[in-house]
Amino acid sequence: MEKEKIAGSALKKTGGFFAEFKKFIAKGNVMDLAVGVIIGAAFQNIVAALTGSFINPLIALLTGGCKKNPETGALELVGGQFTVKGVTFDYGAFISAVINFLIMALILFILIRSVNKLMALGKKKEAAAPAGPTKDQELLMEIRDLLKAQAATTAAAAAEANAKADTE
Repeated sequence: MEKEKIAGSALKKTGGFFAEFKKFIAKGNVMDLAVGVIIGAAFQNIVAALTGSFINPLIALLTGGCKKNPETGALELVGGQFTVKGVTFDYGAFISAVINFLIMALILFILIRSVNKLMALGKKKEAAAPAGPTKDQELLMEIRDLLKAQAATTAAAAAEANAKADTE
């Protein structure tokens, strides 16, 4: 009996999970995520090329030069390294990776900021509808309400007078 309750509870939780997942997919968030991943990969290639072609050589100049790898043909930093007890620490590659990250973060920040501004512009246009009646409209509504009340009072008085006349 207790095992059935636990199994039923687990089924409800997974059913809720799948329902939430289905809702997530239906909202279009998956497509947004896919587009973000594709754009991020494209920018990563651009940033890697920028870093490899321009930033790494600058780091190499500042830290001791570079050499061409005979197997890959890519530039490798010669400087930016130090050795302690036979272990080589390549801080030039670390600096290059940090610069890569900062460039990617800056590009993503600019993209997200731009998209948020565009979304805000769209929301402002939707919210541009008048918030409420103008002063003139409010006055006209008050006059209308007063005329309705006056007409109702007059009609009630006339009905009362007719009822009184009928009883006499």
